[in-house]
Amino acid sequence: MLYDNLLDRFIKYVKVNTRSNPDSQTTPSSQNQVDFALNILKPEMEAIGLQNVHYIKENGYLIGTLPANSKELTRKIGFIAHMDTADFNAEGVNPQIIENYQGGEIKLGQSGYALLPEEFPNLNNYKGQTLITTDGTTLLGADDKSGITEIMTAIEYLLANPSIEHCEIMVAFGPDEEIGIGADKFKVADFDVDFAYTVDGGPLGELQFETFSAAALKIDFLGRNVHPGTAKGQMINALQLAIDFHNQLPENDRPEKTDGYQGFYHLHGMSGSVEEAHSSYIIRDFEDNSFEARKEHVLAMADRMNKAYGTERIHISLSDQYYNMKKVIEKDMTPIKIAKAVMEDLSIKPIIEPIRGGTDGSKISFMGLPTPNLFAGGENMHGRFEFVSLETMCKAVDVIIGIVQKS
Repeated sequence: MLYDNLLDRFIKYVKVNTRSNPDSQTTPSSQNQVDFALNILKPEMEAIGLQNVHYIKENGYLIGTLPANSKELTRKIGFIAHMDTADFNAEGVNPQIIENYQGGEIKLGQSGYALLPEEFPNLNNYKGQTLITTDGTTLLGADDKSGITEIMTAIEYLLANPSIEHCEIMVAFGPDEEIGIGADKFKVADFDVDFAYTVDGGPLGELQFETFSAAALKIDFLGRNVHPGTAKGQMINALQLAIDFHNQLPENDRPEKTDGYQGFYHLHGMSGSVEEAHSSYIIRDFEDNSFEARKEHVLAMADRMNKAYGTERIHISLSDQYYNMKKVIEKDMTPIKIAKAVMEDLSIKPIIEPIRGGTDGSKISFMGLPTPNLFAGGENMHGRFEFVSLETMCKAVDVIIGIVQKS
């Protein structure tokens, strides 16, 4: 079914810049996330009837509760979404609404950019639907404003229709997922549920309980700069060291050449000069053995290069970020079984595939609260080509409502 307030709510949310800041030392990393939580979400949560709505300053989470209205439904279920958006322009988001999309090109405002089916075949899945796109100058923010919208809309609908029996529901909206630190300070004790779902997935039907394990790799390369005319045997070019390091990595172990359960090394930053250079990578894999092997490989590369130069010219900082939540959730597949059954009741085909990325649910699951991931609808996320289907968002609301009726 379509929900009256969903589209307006989503447009209101995405127009607020909540981009996180990876260079910040605060929690949340940007003041605009605090303002979004306190000035927009909190009053709205209270207005629709959620109880015990409170903001936790220490970790940036906004939490509310909807008590059960059935004595038979005794489980407590949580739904989580993140407030921040990714590392792309989020100021001045001006969404386009394309009703009854019939295929073909969608021009993104006056930006000169367009969504083209030949470049984005996923558009062909949405003929006849209402699409919300960017104007080509910003991201959209469906990751994860769609999830927030769907959770809020489901709660509003349940409160407006008290004849629908449901279990106790807790909701949490948190910061800084996009920079990988949002769930670091999450406290399970503040979120007293049996299990939870992040509503942070992509297309219709996604139901995920496997993620990458992830590590962050930062490397400093120390060179020695002399005049290039007399450089032979003396110059050590730090930028060349960075290139030589990168060229030792397996050529096909890159995001653009991998899929499914294949891991990768992703170079996402490089800067510097002859004297000093810096590279940053993310390392991803699904299995413990291969994840550890990837980390050992880069450490061994640095060690060989340092030995070749007779001194430490490659300094590595390597830190784990999160782990594959499958190890937690497979011990009790109840949240997966419930969500799968609800989707099938709604004639939605469950897509149970690994997430080639991470969610806050990865860290939260390892804190003792099993938290798989549900679809929220976003496509082409994190950039100007992002879009979401209104119909898919409505079906996400249907799934949330179905889950709390079965629990």
